Amino acid sequence: MSRLGKLPIEIPAGTQIKIEGGLIMVKGPKGELKEKTIDRIFLELGEKEIKVSVKNPEDKTERSLWGMFRGILNNMVVGVNKGFEKKLEISGVGYRATVSSNKLVLNAGYSHPVNFQLPEGITAKVEGNVITLNGISKYLVGEVAARIRKVRPPEPYKGKGIKYSDETVRRKAGKTAAK
Repeated sequence: MSRLGKLPIEIPAGTQIKIEGGLIMVKGPKGELKEKTIDRIFLELGEKEIKVSVKNPEDKTERSLWGMFRGILNNMVVGVNKGFEKKLEISGVGYRATVSSNKLVLNAGYSHPVNFQLPEGITAKVEGNVITLNGISKYLVGEVAARIRKVRPPEPYKGKGIKYSDETVRRKAGKTAAK
């Protein structure tokens, strides 16, 4: 039995959930998200909660899908109500970022600035050396943060680059002087 899959998902006030034609739609104060349902997963929609179950809980594949789909559905409900946020830090001499409309311009040690187009539904804010990404889809916020980090990943000798705010970079000693 999936321990997470068994837990019901509470539906906050002001959130609407519809299941029709293999799609589940979650609508809340911040926006609307859609996701395809899986044929092995059954959804019970109640007044204040939604329960996820499977046909055969002894099957390992179904158990893993059960917990995964419950997590995706829970993230959809949280996203349309509260939203998700990811912070990135830029460190290095001359490294900086600016936001203009839906474009993030990164100066990250290259001979040219890197223009990063933000997808629809993601907003960015730059304060000093911290980039804050916001959106209602946890997947999309994480994906955009990973792509921005990939422009200049942190290096282990001086720590220059773009890293997540909660990430720790293992530092290396570097060369020692000749005796």
